[in-house]
Amino acid sequence: MHLDKAATPYLAATLLPAAFLAGLRRPGWALPLAAAGGFFAYFFRDPDRQPPGDAEAILAPADGKVMAAGPPIPGVAPPGEWLQVSIFLSPLDVHVNRSPVSGRVTRVEYRPGAFYPAYDGRASTENERSEIWIEADNGTFVCRQVAGVMARRIVCRVSEGSELTAGARFGLIKFGSRTDLFMPPGATILVAPGDRVRGGETIVGRLAR
Repeated sequence: MHLDKAATPYLAATLLPAAFLAGLRRPGWALPLAAAGGFFAYFFRDPDRQPPGDAEAILAPADGKVMAAGPPIPGVAPPGEWLQVSIFLSPLDVHVNRSPVSGRVTRVEYRPGAFYPAYDGRASTENERSEIWIEADNGTFVCRQVAGVMARRIVCRVSEGSELTAGARFGLIKFGSRTDLFMPPGATILVAPGDRVRGGETIVGRLAR
């Protein structure tokens, strides 16, 4: 288990002052800062995952609870024909995003916006978000990172031309969020609303042969 590098400023802002105040014998001040540092360390945890060796598998792009699985929600999907799987990430879930398939990044689009709760239907279209388009052997996939009420920063670490393997990390969303996955209409969805998934490991769909 290791921590995402985005944790560094948060840990420095809490644990260093906590250590200093502890040295001054100010536990009433040090303990809340240490607790905050512990939360940040937990939030930014980045466990290793073992993607299944299945070339036709479509993997969950995030940890969390499946909110939608099936035909795209009207007005939410990019133009074209898609299937949609949406995952809600609570502040307690791992927030590292992972590629659902192996392929080449053909487009990355960032759009500023509002901060509706990630479970709100308006979040996918009106919230701050980033879209990563991945061209795989069996079609195009779109991962949409969506900010929520607490999530005020989307981190995307890939750019056009990046090559990704299935389960590879491509970014994270800070403090509660939503990840939408749009896949070709010929795929088969293997999850349902209410299911819990693990990014980079859970198979949420299967590619058409």
